[in-house]
Amino acid sequence: MKFLALHKSGPRKIPNSHCLALHNCPDFVTGLRKTERIIEENEILEQSTVLIVSDHVEFAHAITARWQSQRDVPTMTMMSTDLCQEMGAGTFDLAIIGAVRNDVLASTLAALEGSANSVLHVCENAPNEDSRNTQSRVMRLRKQDGWLDVLILLASETLRKCEAIAHARRLEQANALLDAEATLGRYILEMRHSLNNALTSILGNSELILLEEETLSPAASSQIETIRNMGLRMHEVLQRFSSLEKELKVAEKQAKTETIAKAQAAGAIF
Repeated sequence: MKFLALHKSGPRKIPNSHCLALHNCPDFVTGLRKTERIIEENEILEQSTVLIVSDHVEFAHAITARWQSQRDVPTMTMMSTDLCQEMGAGTFDLAIIGAVRNDVLASTLAALEGSANSVLHVCENAPNEDSRNTQSRVMRLRKQDGWLDVLILLASETLRKCEAIAHARRLEQANALLDAEATLGRYILEMRHSLNNALTSILGNSELILLEEETLSPAASSQIETIRNMGLRMHEVLQRFSSLEKELKVAEKQAKTETIAKAQAAGAIF
């Protein structure tokens, strides 16, 4: 049997991130919440996956049965060494290999180690010096009394490390997205004066032309009125950017004041 089993636990409930609530800045808050949703969706999609490689069903069943008693059960995929060579690097976070044939052990470990993911080898005997040197990234666990408890503990800590690294990468991506949006926002704020001057000219000239409406054809009059209305709408948008800039400055000042107050309160306790 090449493909033994596939077990997937339900998605974990991920708590919402806390952010600074700027009630008067709906556009800013919307951007933050959008970024939070992206992070939370990625966390669910990137739930930890454990690959169990073994030629004996009992080995895989022992691990899955012991793991079911834990609070956090990852997605587990079990397969034999025949299919292991075809596994991609992004298909698992941790590979556990044990109870495999000696003639395929070295090649299987090399394939798993080449994926750049964490690999844990449960071995019957202590590995020789050659295997330690050629497979330095492989973690090894002697199969002795209590090995299952040690395996679950070591695997859980390894998965937590993988989750922390993945979470840090997602935060970097979200921060890069916010930086790009902030750069665009700063550029618009810097250009608003030039845009306002251009809009003032457009609105003023369109109003002057409309005062002589009797000299215009109905089609021309309608087109100029459309230009004026669109100019007014753009003016409202630019005014919103100016208002948002003031609100963000107020929010930043309040945040600094609260930080200073908390630091003083903490200093007073000690």
